[in-house]
Amino acid sequence: MFNPSRDQARQLFFDTWRKYRQREILSGMEDMALEVILLHPEYQAILADEDRYRDKDYLPEMGDTNPFLHMSMHVAIKEQLSIDQPVGIRERFERLLKKTGSEHDAMHQIMECLAEMIWQAQRSQSAPDATIYFDCLDRRGN
Repeated sequence: MFNPSRDQARQLFFDTWRKYRQREILSGMEDMALEVILLHPEYQAILADEDRYRDKDYLPEMGDTNPFLHMSMHVAIKEQLSIDQPVGIRERFERLLKKTGSEHDAMHQIMECLAEMIWQAQRSQSAPDATIYFDCLDRRGN
């Protein structure tokens, strides 16, 4: 399981984008990151300017979306789907895919539920609860 620090996660995306543009060979994790980057052309200029964006803070209260958090959540969900962990995530993804007709839209539905589970865990200072995650996904998938 990939569990990087903030700097490591950002570096993965910067390095992947640079290597892709220079036609260098990518690692397996970089291949996964590239798939996400290519789905988000709005973030590619950020990834092309590492010096400017490496340490930038994205504040939700200022209306900022953190592109690195967004792309990292895509990668985390791709990992979950690849190993069906938590067990049942792949089945729920397939239902959302059928409902939305778009892999990217289905991933964003999962992302919202993943964020909800993480927020609940932080709020209650407890471990993430897959029941919260799956209840959210089941509501969206039906």
